[in-house]
Amino acid sequence: MPAPPRPVRRATATAETRLIERIARRFARAAAASDRSLVLGVGDDAAILRPRSGEDWVISADFSLEGVHFLSAALPPQAIGFHALARAASDLGAMGARPEFFLLSLALPPGRDGRWLDRMLEGMARAAGALRLRLVGGDTTRSPKLVLAITVLGRIARGRALRRDGARPSDALYVSGRLGAAALGLTLILGRARRRPSRSRGLGKSQERRLLRPQLYPSIPLDLGIHLAERRLPSAMIDLSDGLSSDLARLARSSGVGARIYLDRLPLARVPASLARLGIDPLELALHGGEDYGLLFSVPASRAAEVPSSFRGTPITHIGEIVPGRRLLAVDIAGRARPLAPAGWDPFRPRRRK
Repeated sequence: MPAPPRPVRRATATAETRLIERIARRFARAAAASDRSLVLGVGDDAAILRPRSGEDWVISADFSLEGVHFLSAALPPQAIGFHALARAASDLGAMGARPEFFLLSLALPPGRDGRWLDRMLEGMARAAGALRLRLVGGDTTRSPKLVLAITVLGRIARGRALRRDGARPSDALYVSGRLGAAALGLTLILGRARRRPSRSRGLGKSQERRLLRPQLYPSIPLDLGIHLAERRLPSAMIDLSDGLSSDLARLARSSGVGARIYLDRLPLARVPASLARLGIDPLELALHGGEDYGLLFSVPASRAAEVPSSFRGTPITHIGEIVPGRRLLAVDIAGRARPLAPAGWDPFRPRRRK
């Protein structure tokens, strides 16, 4: 008599597989959206995308490293997840592309795969919904410190992507939004991490929450970038991620030109009087603070009249012009010009010893 067949055992999921499935479930609603471009998403060895006719894919990658880009102990996990995805998507917005998909590579230290991870993913899913992004894959591993590596893919009509290298002398320079608001929020976060309570700086809780928001949950002007690209208005464009002084230097260097900005025209973030008395300078925040994620762009003088003063509630300000040569100049209210050095965020700049 033949032996009875052995029962078929269900394959046991590995810990990593369960983690990937947990991440995928958080983004399942967005991934379910109908789109013929997405052939295969999360769950296999790789995603499969099928480009539409007449479009270009635009791709960018971005790191968020614990201890370099953020301090976990000083930030809510939701803000870490939201900010990481928003800053990655900003690079595509600066080219006028519409972000569509993203890959998340996640390195987790011990103790971060429970409630903390759920809250971080909650914030990232919130950003994905606001930016209309779908998770299509990535990778997971262990690490002594938290690492978020995000690759964002978007699309734009063929040949319409805006670049940094098209600015020419006499072009007008514009920025969107207010400058320095995110840096002001970071200043408050760092003060709080050093155990300096809000009340010692003359701030109420609701006022502090409002001031922290641009840093924790930045608004990315994707629709403005798309609007500008569709009308082919900018000759060059970049997002303000590292500070006006540094990002203007990048745009000018790529284009082989110089630039002149007028300090009294800059749309500065409002600094409460109690913080101004502590020496927080809104002009310094605007020039060198970074993480505003607004757009800096040049427009030929012949088309400057087509630039709106605002777009869907976001102000657009004329702050200067492109000039011949390679110098960057800042002109004060008295008309005095001084060199503008790129002094924004630079992870490779040697740090001064304290």
